[in-house]
Amino acid sequence: MSATKRHHRSLAVIVNCLGVMAAVPALPAAAPRAAAAPAHPAPVAAPAAPVGQATPIQTGAPAAPPAVPPEKPAPVQPSNPPVTVAMTAANTPAPGYQILVRNGGNTTIEATVRQELPAGSKATTVTGGGRATPAAGSSTPAEVTWQLKLPPHSTTTLNTALSTTTPGQSVTAPACAYGADGTRPYDCATATWAATATPGTQVAAAPPVWRRPPVLLAALAALLVVTFGVLAWWWSRRRRSGAASAGTAVTGAGAPAFAGGPADPAQRGTVYSRPATAGRAGRRTPPVWLMTGAAAAVLAGVVLAATWTATQRVAAIDTGKQPTSGAWMGRSVTGAVGVPLRETAFEFTVYRVACGVGTLPSTSAGGRQCLATVGVRNLTSGEQTWHGQLQRAYLPNGNWVAADEDATRVANLGRDIFAQPVAAGSRVLLPLVFTVHGSDQPKQLELRSGVFSAGVRVDVP
Repeated sequence: MSATKRHHRSLAVIVNCLGVMAAVPALPAAAPRAAAAPAHPAPVAAPAAPVGQATPIQTGAPAAPPAVPPEKPAPVQPSNPPVTVAMTAANTPAPGYQILVRNGGNTTIEATVRQELPAGSKATTVTGGGRATPAAGSSTPAEVTWQLKLPPHSTTTLNTALSTTTPGQSVTAPACAYGADGTRPYDCATATWAATATPGTQVAAAPPVWRRPPVLLAALAALLVVTFGVLAWWWSRRRRSGAASAGTAVTGAGAPAFAGGPADPAQRGTVYSRPATAGRAGRRTPPVWLMTGAAAAVLAGVVLAATWTATQRVAAIDTGKQPTSGAWMGRSVTGAVGVPLRETAFEFTVYRVACGVGTLPSTSAGGRQCLATVGVRNLTSGEQTWHGQLQRAYLPNGNWVAADEDATRVANLGRDIFAQPVAAGSRVLLPLVFTVHGSDQPKQLELRSGVFSAGVRVDVP
C-alpha cells in the first residue's frame, strides 16, 4: 500500500471517531423503566450533527404546547328583567300617558320609575304618588319620578297628563324603571301622543292671493301677452292707415309740372301720384321704444321666475343633515328623546339623559358625568360590534366628547359592552356615560354603529 493511500485511510478513521464522539452526548439517557416495559420502545435518537453545528431537538418530545387561538367574545344577549314597562298614549285633547309597571318575580322589588318631560312642557296630573323633579342645576321640571314597592306578580298603573307651549304638535315622553342604584335600568318604553282635530281647532289662514308666487307669475305672463297683443294691433292699424294715405291721388294745383311741357296750366293734363307698393310699406320697422320696452318686460319676467325658483330650492335644503354620498353609508336621521331612530345596522332609542348623577366615580379631574339610557336594536342578520369612540355628546359651544368607556363599564356592572357584539335581531338596554367639563348640558347625542355609518342625532332638551 502506498503512503498516500495509508494517509487518506488514517484521516478517514480519525474523522469517523470524531463523529462518534460528537454523537454520544446526543443519545437519550437510558430510562430505568425501559427494560421493564418492552412494549414501549425507546425513541430513536436523531442523527448526529456535524462538528461545529447545534444539536437538533429530539423528535419524540415537543418543545412547547401548540398555541390556542383566542376565544371570540360572546354577543350581548337581551336580558330578562324581573320588572318590565309598557306605555300607551291617551286619547285626550291634552297629552296624556298610561304607564304599566309589572313585577314578574317572586319577591318584592323596590324600583324608581322616571318619565322624561319634553322641552316646553310640564306635568298637570300625576297619579301613584309621583312628583315632578327638576333637572340638575335647573328649576324647570325635567321628569316625573315614582318610588314604588312592587309586590311579586303584580302590575302597577301610573297616569300622567302634560301641558305644552306648542299645542297641536305630537309629544313623546318615554319612561324607564331603574333599580336601587338609579343607573341600571330594568326596562324602558316610549309612546307618542298625537294631536287630534277638534271642532275648536283653527286652521292657519292661507296667505292672500296676491302674495302667492305662482299667482304672481301667472299674472305677469298674462300682462305680457295682453301688452304684446295691444301693441301688435296698434302697429298693424297704423300701417294700414299709412298705406291708405299714401295711395290717395294728388290733383289740381298741387301737381308738379313736367319739364319741357306747356307753361299754360290749362294745357296740362291731370297727374296722379304713384300708388305705394307693398315692398316699401313692409320695410318700415317698429319704433325703438317699443322694442326696448318689450325686451325689458321679457327680461324682468325671466329674472323674477329664476329668483322664485332659486328661493324655493334654498328653502327646501335641510342644513342639519349629514352628507349622504362619499364615505358615509346611509342617511343621517335627527330626532328627539324617546323616538326610535334607524341607521344602517342599529336602531337607537335614547330614553333619558341626566348629568351630575353622582353614583359613578369620575374618571378625570373636574369631570362631570352625564348618563344616557340607550336602547340598541340590531336590524341585521348577523352580529354587529360598535365602538365607544364613535358615540359622542355635543356641547352648546360646538365641542364634543366621546363615551367614557371606563365609566360606562362601571355603570354596566364591570361588563365591557363595546367588546361584545350585539346579537342579530336582538335589543339591549344599556347606560352610556359621557364625562364633560364645566356646567354645560349636552345639546345633542350622536350614535352610530360603524365608522362609515351616517349615524343618528338625538336632540337633548
